[in-house]
Amino acid sequence: MIEIVDAARCTGCNICVRACPTNVFDMVRDAPPRIARQGDCQTCFMCELYCPEDALFVAPQVEPTSLASVDGPVLGNYRRAIGWGRERQSAASQDASYELLIRAH
Repeated sequence: MIEIVDAARCTGCNICVRACPTNVFDMVRDAPPRIARQGDCQTCFMCELYCPEDALFVAPQVEPTSLASVDGPVLGNYRRAIGWGRERQSAASQDASYELLIRAH
């Protein structure tokens, strides 16, 4: 579930607002987007994935957590794990799931 929009990192690009399939965020003029409907979050990680500044934190739990603040290694963890973003190595070459499709033919 979406937990944090870090105002210090967020540039207000609103990519997360457009990427969210369940309309969890509200745009705020001259400010970071607001988590307006947290209960609608489906924990799909799309907002965190597309955030170019690693300003979002989506907790893998479906229920809200009591995180007061999160920083450093936690922000952008999902993007880092899959290799999305500046100066990151794509993990696609390590994914062997394509072999399942080859064997099916």
